Amino acid sequence: MGHAKTSYVCLPCRASYKQRYDSTRQRICPRCAEPLMHAGAAFAVPRRRDTAAWRTLTVLLNAGVGFHKSCCGGPGYRPRTLREVRERMVYARRSGEPVHRALVRYDLP
Repeated sequence: MGHAKTSYVCLPCRASYKQRYDSTRQRICPRCAEPLMHAGAAFAVPRRRDTAAWRTLTVLLNAGVGFHKSCCGGPGYRPRTLREVRERMVYARRSGEPVHRALVRYDLP
């Protein structure tokens, strides 16, 4: 049974690689030999020079927020700016909501 391709990301190199998903295998960056992070099949790669987008992505992936396809086709809301990330991190800290859940909220109460 073949699996669809998914994105693996190297945050230090700001690079993304489409590969078949395999939960039993650690993927390694061909540029720096560091482990790749699984980003998901619905991941859209920012431009390498877009530092703010990569910083936002770093927060999301390290919090366990991926870009996986859902029943509606996309991953749902994901913050696109550092400001949106900061707002949701403050909300998580004040409300006690887990960070990974606060980061995917479209609207904050």
